Amino acid sequence: MNAKHYIQLSTMMFLQFFIWGAWFVTLGTYLSASGFSGAEIGSAYLMNNIGAIISPFFIGLIADRFFAAEKVMAILHLVGAAVLYYVSDLTTASAIITGLLIYNACYMPTLALVNTVSFNLMENPATQFPKVRVWGTVGWIVAGLGITFGLSGVASNVETTAIPMKMAAAASLLMGLYCFFLPNTPPQKNSDKVSLRDILGLDALALMKDRSFAVFALCSLLISIPLAFYYAFANLYLNEMGMQGAAATMTLGQVSEALFMVLMPLCFRKLGVKWMLLVGMLAWVLRYALFATADMDSMVWMLYAGIILHGVCYDFFFVTGQIYVDKKADISIRASAQGFISLLTYGVGLAIGSSIAGLVVDRFTQDGEKMWISIWMTPCLFALVVAILFALIFRDNEQPADEGLAAQ
Repeated sequence: MNAKHYIQLSTMMFLQFFIWGAWFVTLGTYLSASGFSGAEIGSAYLMNNIGAIISPFFIGLIADRFFAAEKVMAILHLVGAAVLYYVSDLTTASAIITGLLIYNACYMPTLALVNTVSFNLMENPATQFPKVRVWGTVGWIVAGLGITFGLSGVASNVETTAIPMKMAAAASLLMGLYCFFLPNTPPQKNSDKVSLRDILGLDALALMKDRSFAVFALCSLLISIPLAFYYAFANLYLNEMGMQGAAATMTLGQVSEALFMVLMPLCFRKLGVKWMLLVGMLAWVLRYALFATADMDSMVWMLYAGIILHGVCYDFFFVTGQIYVDKKADISIRASAQGFISLLTYGVGLAIGSSIAGLVVDRFTQDGEKMWISIWMTPCLFALVVAILFALIFRDNEQPADEGLAAQ
């Protein structure tokens, strides 16, 4: 990968995750300010998870077989830009939710496509990909900072408006045009008949015969359910607590993510797979306990600690899980295995969690006031049960080599 390609791919990653970070974080706050219920907010975030479930069908049936990846990505982002801008002016729950379903069906497949374009240009992805992917984290951070600081003169409280969605739509338009200038990435497979089993990665079901992998897969799905509470309601919670610039403050989580990524090789040598995964699960328990206990006075540090824990929550569980799958799966089904776990977590698990989170918020809302202690203790206890279950029955002690980490 030469310097020109590095700049092209880094810019691509920056825009890709700037788009997501611009609208996703503050959506719950905007919808709540518009009078939407917790269930409606949960349904809005559910559309992102449905997009993740749809994505393998799109990639497997179209992008992998018939068209260049960068051209498909360009069209999806251009259509997505128009859809998201249109959605930003809608006012009813049903219309916004339907619009977000269409938008996420466009956006979520591009998460795989940016990786496809990147790997096509790399001679050594294990060392080169992390240097490119980190610019996606930077893009997410810049989006959060832009919402809080760059647009402060546009609206008194930008996070309660549709401006972040319009900002994401503008970035999506830019990304769509930019994709036409990326290096050619031809289809990776021929146009032979493809089965549902191929698309969903169900060849990886053979791994379920391995007790440790089956436990890992089940717990991955279950732990993803409480995770949805943070994604859908953390920004709303911080705003209701009175935190100024909540979107910018939440980018501390992405800074933490980047820092803990650097520390992971050392942690692997000291802890191994089981304890890495368990630490990741317990970090979610601690995060929700901190949120349930915090206030904006003497306990405000708990809010910041809960946000900064994102690095442990994400890296130690999701990234470690990717490494574990890579080690357990034979090379012939490795891609299928990764797709299968992604379907369980980003798709099914978070979809269930988004639906439940909205119902829980409504259950603990009285006279327009949300009982945040009860709301946060619900996923806290759920995650604790999953962590205990995992600790008791997971028995795999294999430690992945450090070079495996670099590829994630």
